[in-house]
Amino acid sequence: MTTLLVIAKEPVPGRVKTRLTPPFTPRQAALLAEAALVDTLHAVAATPATRRVLVLDGSPGDWLPPGFEVLPQCAGGLDERLADAFAHCHGPGLLIGMDTPQVTPDLLTVDLTDCDACLGPAEDGGFWALGLATPDPALLRGVPMSAPVTGAVQRERLLAAGLRVRELPRLRDVDTAADAHAVAALAPHSRFAARLADCTSVTPR
Repeated sequence: MTTLLVIAKEPVPGRVKTRLTPPFTPRQAALLAEAALVDTLHAVAATPATRRVLVLDGSPGDWLPPGFEVLPQCAGGLDERLADAFAHCHGPGLLIGMDTPQVTPDLLTVDLTDCDACLGPAEDGGFWALGLATPDPALLRGVPMSAPVTGAVQRERLLAAGLRVRELPRLRDVDTAADAHAVAALAPHSRFAARLADCTSVTPR
């Protein structure tokens, strides 16, 4: 069984989903971030796992469902924070972010017995998921994050280490308003889609 890790920021206005502003206000962007995070956490909660860990920048709120261990993010760049998250695994681990509220338990049920790593590419060139059969933080340190080449560089890092890499389905991250509408259309019954509908009804398009 696998440790499922979610790396996330506390949904505080002005600190999360700032690329949604405009057209949304900082408060609306934070509400959308919270909905995306809750959808993600509930998908993780419904996925078989040994441990479920939220690696959080900030403090947990009433949006956190039961069954999660909460660990603080370390200091440093995103590569260091992802590496540190994997350092808390004592067996196979799968890490995802809070930017893909359309994720499902089926997508997260990853078998790492027939490969050494799995990578879920994102449409923006990054990755939405990384699984390691034997977590090694060194595999992430130094990978340029939040860049169009992030996913490709991470994949090459895994291959250069001699790992057998399996690719997961490509997903779209929620970064912009266009992303938000596209992802909500993929998951129309999600909390994220409902929150987007609420925000859009009072925000000029």
